[in-house]
Amino acid sequence: MQLYDKDLLSVQEVRELVEKAKTAQEELSKKSQKEVDAIVKSIAYAGVRNAKRLAKMAHEETGFGVEADKVIKNVFASNGVYEHIKDMKTIGEISRDEQRKVRTLAVPVGVIAGLIPSTNPTSTALYKSEIAIKAGNAIVFSPHPNARNCILETVKAIRQAIAEAGGNEDLVSCITIPTLQATDNLMRHADISMILATGGSAMVRAAYSSGTPAIGVGPGNGPAYIEKTADLPLAVKRIMDSKTFDNGTICASEQSVVCDEGMEAAVRAEMERQGAYFLDPEQIKKLGAFILRSNGTMNPMIVGKDAQTIADLAGIEIPKGTRVLVAKETGIGRGHPYSNEKLAPILAFYTAPSYVEICELCQEILHYEGAGHTFSMHTKDQSMVDYFAKRIPASRIIVNTPSALGGIGGTTGLMPALTLGCGAIGGSATSENVGPMNLLNTRYVAEGICEIEDIKADLPDCTEGVCKPQPKYDDIDIEAVVNEIIKRLRSA
Repeated sequence: MQLYDKDLLSVQEVRELVEKAKTAQEELSKKSQKEVDAIVKSIAYAGVRNAKRLAKMAHEETGFGVEADKVIKNVFASNGVYEHIKDMKTIGEISRDEQRKVRTLAVPVGVIAGLIPSTNPTSTALYKSEIAIKAGNAIVFSPHPNARNCILETVKAIRQAIAEAGGNEDLVSCITIPTLQATDNLMRHADISMILATGGSAMVRAAYSSGTPAIGVGPGNGPAYIEKTADLPLAVKRIMDSKTFDNGTICASEQSVVCDEGMEAAVRAEMERQGAYFLDPEQIKKLGAFILRSNGTMNPMIVGKDAQTIADLAGIEIPKGTRVLVAKETGIGRGHPYSNEKLAPILAFYTAPSYVEICELCQEILHYEGAGHTFSMHTKDQSMVDYFAKRIPASRIIVNTPSALGGIGGTTGLMPALTLGCGAIGGSATSENVGPMNLLNTRYVAEGICEIEDIKADLPDCTEGVCKPQPKYDDIDIEAVVNEIIKRLRSA
């Protein structure tokens, strides 16, 4: 017999967590940059210390990915993020323009609601805790129910690290009774100032429709173009490394490989040499019917599983040691399941006559799913990079590196992040890799630098009914004027 209402308990828990977080954030707002940075550093070190233990928990609880790769993600999300943000000015005055007499002050947004996915649970909790506190905020997590225990254990380690650094451990907390009602109440709570949403499309849409300012991310569905000047073995290695890293659970990982028609045989041979298996037409049909559900969304049974497990689930036979499953694809959209995002070691394979058609193909793929997210290419031709960068609807153009690790800032100079904005085209509030600067407001202190008479003096001459701008000395080519004067003097 059930003696309690789980939904009511979870909603009450949210209220209590937010109240404590608000108090902790108010205390944090009185601390110096040095004190805040000490807390962030303590979290980073705790993340490294517990990286292996938390990775093991996440892998065992969710069944997703590769334990060793989750260790790397935990270290990246803690120490990698810390090294990038440690010298950022985020507290008090952060910049000053003496010439224009403008000072910029950082203002924390307050208490943030953080939604944590099951694909990257422990690493996302570490990363979001660091960037939230660095910006002077507190954060309350809503964990994915399928990763509840490992997220709670991560939060426990974070809270201890905060206390060790002299902070209030309620700066980071987590719902222990995860329900849809709890998440909804968290996002709509009057004392929640912002939502940082990482998860499925439905959850991100709910965040944006909650009435609370939100930063959410859309799906990734990035094509990878192997251009004819690329170092083919190295390009394929990078793609294979990326697509198998944590069994493809990073949304910036490659979802399709595209090459010129004339390169098809060479690319296929190199991919096969490095462990890819190209499915035959019957296998393509059989796996295609399995990777998407009837409503067109990704089948969660494939997420984070290795190639052999997926093949067994779909009832197809593949060679032993296969790393990635590849399907030759000719279309995009409904009826072409390989053109969708696949958070697993599964790739679509496309060809086109030239880079022009390939660019159009990649645009079509991203407009179908993944607009604003990530595109990768392998080339030695800078003009090709420029051509695609001007046309591809993606916020991240990743060049000559594994897309999964490059997109999150692991092998590139981008902000290390596990929340990747997709911009307006992808329905996101930002196109950036989300960091501390996205989680604070800026307040400007501006001193007067002129009087109204100065403004009037610069008004255009309108005496003849048509306003003519006053000439500015800055617009005059002094050298040309001097040369003209010298020319006239000589001819006089």
